[in-house]
Amino acid sequence: MSMFTWMKRAARPARWTSAAIILAIVPFVLTGCLYPDEKMQENKVSYKESVRRIQDAVDDFYQEQSILPIITAGPEVPRYEKYRVDLDQLHNRGYIDQIPNTAFEKGGSGYFLIINEETEPTVKVMDLNTTQKVNDVQRAVNLYKMSHDNALPAGEELYPGYMNVDLSKTDAKSLKLMSVYSGQEMRFMMDEAGTVYADYAFDIMQAVEKNGEQPQTGEDLRVYLEKESYFVPVKSVAYEWKDGQPVAQL
Repeated sequence: MSMFTWMKRAARPARWTSAAIILAIVPFVLTGCLYPDEKMQENKVSYKESVRRIQDAVDDFYQEQSILPIITAGPEVPRYEKYRVDLDQLHNRGYIDQIPNTAFEKGGSGYFLIINEETEPTVKVMDLNTTQKVNDVQRAVNLYKMSHDNALPAGEELYPGYMNVDLSKTDAKSLKLMSVYSGQEMRFMMDEAGTVYADYAFDIMQAVEKNGEQPQTGEDLRVYLEKESYFVPVKSVAYEWKDGQPVAQL
């Protein structure tokens, strides 16, 4: 199987005699029935605006306070989960008028993070749906190991040291993950210890092709996703360019 083979995955209306009733119904219909692609575009616009607002607030805070408004995390926390923006501090100290509804703190599906904190602090979004589904598969893999003498629910080898998670062998067989970058279904992969990750190779390939430049030897290709989107590739591993395609690295 090729690395880039992906599964792709009326009642009759009543008659109204009152024009006033019709006029009252029309606005509800227009505002309450967005098509999926329209809803997706709306969400993208919402995150774009939220990131812009938080970035401005972080810049102002850093300029005035000489520190970043972040929630402290230990060295064991991965880069794309590490430096969460302290939205409460920004709000309480007047740098934002309100916390965006897109933030987890307000019931949204994302954490706002800061990457490149030492050189050019940049606000990005960590998608919690991706995080949750990878965690769900991780639990399913752990349960499988416990009941199968530490064996893994492994499928085909995707990269040296990484295998596809055969979900059909686990309790997560119906779980699917859609990419925040391309909208395509993503694969779950795991290393030889059974640690689960999302496979971003397809999205990286698209980003590299869009960029139009040949990746450098040893370059972590996830930086292309950083440049192309306000989302970070959470639950990922480093990728390098080999033989014309991105390859996950141990």
